[in-house]
Amino acid sequence: MRPLVGITGRRLQSSVITHMDARYADRDIDFFFTDYASKVAEAGGIPILLPYEAGSADTVDRIDALVITGGQDVHPALWGGSVEDASVPVGSARTSGFALDPDRDLYESTLLHAAIDRDVPVLGICRGHQLLNVSRGGTLIADLPPTSVEHYPNDAAPTDGRLEHTVTFVPGSLAHSLYGPTRVVNSWHHQAVDRCGEGMVVTGSASDDVVEAIELPGRPVLGVQWHPEWQVTADPAFGWLVTTARERQPVTSA
Repeated sequence: MRPLVGITGRRLQSSVITHMDARYADRDIDFFFTDYASKVAEAGGIPILLPYEAGSADTVDRIDALVITGGQDVHPALWGGSVEDASVPVGSARTSGFALDPDRDLYESTLLHAAIDRDVPVLGICRGHQLLNVSRGGTLIADLPPTSVEHYPNDAAPTDGRLEHTVTFVPGSLAHSLYGPTRVVNSWHHQAVDRCGEGMVVTGSASDDVVEAIELPGRPVLGVQWHPEWQVTADPAFGWLVTTARERQPVTSA
């Protein structure tokens, strides 16, 4: 059977949509970039868009894999950071795509914990990669200093990224088996994994040592700092996720 792959999203007020009817402009909408679902479908999975209300272990019991998507910063309170140091706009996450959203942090963290406990394959992307680390007790770099690599360029999606943003992978790791020794990838982030959470290991780094891939050895868990859904050249992450989910489906008798 085609695996069911849950995909997380964000929540906004519908007033952010131009020309929204004012009679219901203050109602919330669930927002998902369609590229995630498209890549899951192309890999052979059935994408399932998960709203905040789906943030429970019961949801994980019904899906075969989980994608934690990109977005705004994880709230600093979850990893011992400072809100004052957070370079994010002040305001409501419902009207700003960059403001901190504790509700999103909670729903995605709940799904992550349940998925890892149940050995459900997980792919964390950008923010999802960082939240994966935080959910295991790890920390983040609040704001990357300037380095030889530009991690938040003005490149429009989709793009394969710039040659300077070449990631080197650790031999023997899952990431190495998917990408080989190195891979040029795109980049849109100002934070990064700092201290790894329990069991997490770094398996990919940029030339300036910024963490680009993390894994949980012995579990089907992969976090990548770039956006595989916005790579022009096919990225193997979604294929790995769907294939792993299919292999873990229980065998049923006719």
